[in-house]
Amino acid sequence: MNTRRIGSKYEKKTVEYMLQNGMQVLETNYRCKQGEIDIIGKEEDYLLFVEVKYRKSVRSGYPAEAVTPAKQNRVIQTARYYLYSHNLSEYTKMRFDVAAILGEELQYIRNVF
Repeated sequence: MNTRRIGSKYEKKTVEYMLQNGMQVLETNYRCKQGEIDIIGKEEDYLLFVEVKYRKSVRSGYPAEAVTPAKQNRVIQTARYYLYSHNLSEYTKMRFDVAAILGEELQYIRNVF
């Protein structure tokens, strides 16, 4: 199975988790010149920008460790463009979450950065 197909599988798993836990999903695989955000959602008054990271084992490190400062910066820049392109205020309440999946276990971490 190629990495894009694997990524899609675990992004779908994260979407299911979010829906089961009262969150809305607005977009998946949002792309622009600044970068990509795996899932954009909403919970109460917060706009959610969710990065999904999967690891089969810890041999390459834990999934959440893959959300490096450089990756965080790209996600933040992409989120800023999303706000701009959707005519949303820069004061919109937002949160950056990570869905860290190790094997088949999903850990949803709120407000990571």
